[in-house]
Formats: sequence, C-alpha cells, structure tokens
Amino acid sequence: MELKLSEADAAFRQEVRNFVEANLPPEIRRKVELGLRLGKDDYVTWQKILHEKGWIAPAWPKEQGGTGWTPVQRYIFEEELALGATPPIIAFGLHMVGPVLLAFGGQAQKERYLPRILASEDWWCQGYSEPGAGSDLAALKTRALRDGGNYIVNGAKTWTTYAQHADMMFCLVRTADTGKKQEGISFLLIDMKSPGVTVRPITTIDGGQEINEVFLDDLRVPAENLVGEEGKGWTIAKFLLGHERTGIAAVGRSKKQLGRVREIAARELSDGRPLIEQDRFREKIAEVEIDLLALESVVLRVLSDEAAGRAPGPQASLLKIKGTEVQQAITELLFEAVGNYAHPYVAEALEAGWNEAPIGPDYAATIAPHYFNWRKASIYGGTNEIQKNIIAKMVLGF
Repeated sequence: MELKLSEADAAFRQEVRNFVEANLPPEIRRKVELGLRLGKDDYVTWQKILHEKGWIAPAWPKEQGGTGWTPVQRYIFEEELALGATPPIIAFGLHMVGPVLLAFGGQAQKERYLPRILASEDWWCQGYSEPGAGSDLAALKTRALRDGGNYIVNGAKTWTTYAQHADMMFCLVRTADTGKKQEGISFLLIDMKSPGVTVRPITTIDGGQEINEVFLDDLRVPAENLVGEEGKGWTIAKFLLGHERTGIAAVGRSKKQLGRVREIAARELSDGRPLIEQDRFREKIAEVEIDLLALESVVLRVLSDEAAGRAPGPQASLLKIKGTEVQQAITELLFEAVGNYAHPYVAEALEAGWNEAPIGPDYAATIAPHYFNWRKASIYGGTNEIQKNIIAKMVLGF
C-alpha cells in the first residue's frame, strides 16, 4: 500500500524538494543528518525561510496565512521536509496555540499573536503538566484568582519543553473549584518575561536540557489574556491535544529514519555478511514498515477531515500510540544495527563541534543518545495508556 500521486501532486512534490535543496542552510542540514543537537537559532532560521515562502502554516486558513493546499499536498510537504533533513517545525506556536486562537481567540488576540507566530517572532511553550497532574491533567492545581483587570497566578508546571527559550506560554489554570474538576479550568496566555516566572532546567537521560520546571509565583496576567470563557479551558485543552497528537505521528520523519536503518545495516557486518542480508533483521524492518504504511493511511484520513473543517477526534489517539511505537521501534533497530559501537553512550556526541575521536563509525555516536531520548515519546502528549482508554471509551464504547 503506497500513496499514488496525480501528475499535479508529483509536480508539487518536486517543487517542494527543489525548494528544500536550494534553501536549507548546509550547516543546519548537516546537523539534522548527523543527529546533532539543534539550537533555537537553527529552528527559527528554517521557519523564517518557510514563512518568507508562504509555506509555514499549511493547516491554517488561507486568509490567515495558510496555503490552501489539499490534504495530500500537506502530507507531501511534511514528508519532503523530513526527507530533506530539515529541522522539525516547533509545534507549540504553529500547530497548537495557533489553531486554538483561530478557533477560540478574540479578534484582538488573533491580531496580536497570529502574525508573530507565523513570523517566528514569539517562541511558545506549553503549560499543561504539573508535578501532581500529568496523565490526570484535570487534577491540576495551578491557581488563577481574578483581581480587577488581572489574574494572580500561583503554581508550577513541569516537563515544559523549550521553556528556557520561550517568550510566551499557553497555560491551563484553575479558576474555580465548583462542579466537576474539568469545569474549573481556564486557558491563559502568559508572558514568560513577567516578574514571578522562574524556569529551572531538567536534565534528561540523554544529557539534554530541553525540558524544564516552571514556577509561577504571584504572577500578574492581564485578564485580556484569557482565551475563550473562564472555566471553559478543558474544551480548549482537548481541542489542542487533538492537534498535538496528530502531529506526533511524524510519518515522514520515521520514513527518513527507517531509511537510515537500511543504510547502516548495509554497512555493518554480522557473521561475515551485511546485517541487511540476515532474514531476522529484514523481518524486523518489514514489520515496522508495514506499521508505518498503515499509519500513513490514517494520517491522510485525519488530514482530509481537517480540510473539511472537522477537528481531530479519537483517531488522534490512535496516531499518537502507533506513531510513537514506530519511532521507538526504529531507534531500537538503529541501536541493534550499530551493535557494540553504540556503547559507551556519549551524550556530548550530540553537540556540534564535538571533536573527540569517534568510537566506531562516525554515524554511531548519536545513536545511543537518541535511543534514550525517544523513550519519552510514549509519555508526552498524553501517555499511550491514557490514549488506549480514550479509544476504548470513544470508539469501542467501553
């Protein structure tokens, strides 16, 4: 099962491919190809290039800066970006809070924030999980009390990706304790440079510091930064999570990494012959590839629904589960393909300019750090166990 393209779509694929080849800075391409750690400037540079072309927000309405592409064109675009070794688009602004503002934001909020999101002038982070409220998100305790024209916010958020770079945070806060716990939650936009915001890094198992704790102490947030109605933040949160989980599938980037598995397995020898020639390893690759093809068909269906104006439903949970399982399986194949060269694990190998003598082939140094980092994939965006519960309830009726 493969995507069959019309002549127009095939020409579009070639147009995107040519653009990427001509415009992606070589030093950024090299970092992505080698699996090196990217800095904020790398992401922003590429996003600004796409913005100048008018291609930064394909999922947005055309009148708000979108492209007007068909679902198949959007899919082709995402796949070509991945195959061309571009940095991933940082989702928090363009794919998460942007759609929220389009659907729920007031006119002043749209005019203020949407152009800055498109131009990558604001870097956003997500204030959802808390020390005692991750999988049970509705148990959050960060509190916002109305005080005239402001909310006074106190609480803490955790696992906040790229908060150290962020200009703004979209944040779930508790504004009431009456009724169901979901009914007392509101959706606030927080300026990360405000007095009362403290960011503390968390070092992950791969040695990186992409996630953080964020402490909010007597933080004053203008009431105009409330999105939608007070107490209706849970509806917005679910809408946003649907978009996040759909994006997590990342089929194009998994295809790119699966190609990397094949390349490495063709070089590495086992029992005197390339690993790719061994039946069991080929079977493992085929199993992942079949899952990836099935995932691709569901992604196209979801994109088609979005184009028709339907928000992602429980299919988003399916995409999140299978997408992250495929991603983790590919990192395991990469780990197996490089064998002993993946040990010892050297976190510093992810840094550009790291010039220690490589252990084994030059492509082996980043395999172990990525393997460890991707253990988180089945947890973020709502754990896979929670997604299975959603599917059981919303699809199977249990």
